[in-house]
Amino acid sequence: MNNIYRPIEATLEDVITESPNIKTFVLSLKEPFEFRTGQFIELTLPGIGEAPFTPSSDPNIKDKIDVTIMSVGKVTSILHNSHKGISLGVRGPYGKGYPLDKFEGKDILIVGGGVGLAPLRSLLFSLFAQIDKYNKVVLRYGARTGGDIIYKDAIAQWGKKKKVDVVTTVDVGDPQWKGNVGLVTTILKDLPVDLKKAVAIVCGPPIMMKFVTLKLLDLGFKPPDIYLSMEKNMSCGLGKCGHCRLGSYYACKDGPVFTYEQVKDLHDIWD
Repeated sequence: MNNIYRPIEATLEDVITESPNIKTFVLSLKEPFEFRTGQFIELTLPGIGEAPFTPSSDPNIKDKIDVTIMSVGKVTSILHNSHKGISLGVRGPYGKGYPLDKFEGKDILIVGGGVGLAPLRSLLFSLFAQIDKYNKVVLRYGARTGGDIIYKDAIAQWGKKKKVDVVTTVDVGDPQWKGNVGLVTTILKDLPVDLKKAVAIVCGPPIMMKFVTLKLLDLGFKPPDIYLSMEKNMSCGLGKCGHCRLGSYYACKDGPVFTYEQVKDLHDIWD
């Protein structure tokens, strides 16, 4: 029987600075590792602790994982000061991820905010790999400033792919920024999607997800067609600690991807 607490050994192969407080960590794994887009892992710093993160890399790659992380606490700040070559641990994957089969033949609207684009990057890789199964992919992404946008070079390339439409925005502009200025909800108008055959996927800070969800409902999206990444309070990954309880759900076991229909009547889902 596999030990669910045993991490797979990994080596930190590279560290990529995405923004002043966000870095992508490239992990080389000692054993083949598979995950579905939207699932998460527990990343272990030996002797320090562990924390849950959703991989930002292509699920088709089995020997490496990218994890894009904002420095916000003890484990993440230590990670941000780590150097290439150190040993880490990966356990998982956990959760249910995105139901790609339900997206086939549809317009897929993806709305990301800040570091919330990290799990969506993995989703985009999965969609791009089989783009002919989907009608189109529409990405709308917002960051605080131009300097806070992650995957800058990749975003420019994504917009050139067939059946892909990309628009970005920043909350605060500067002389170098030539795009839209305003919250991400300001670029959710005149969307090139057919609501009769569309789904929306949202990932970002809770307050952003709240107002994006309200906007999507105003536009005519139905609660079962809005997918939310509810991973803010996850901890153990096994449904044991109770930190990620959402009504009768545990985000780590039953999510972290939920439809709005599943959670809309629960109390304080955005806290």
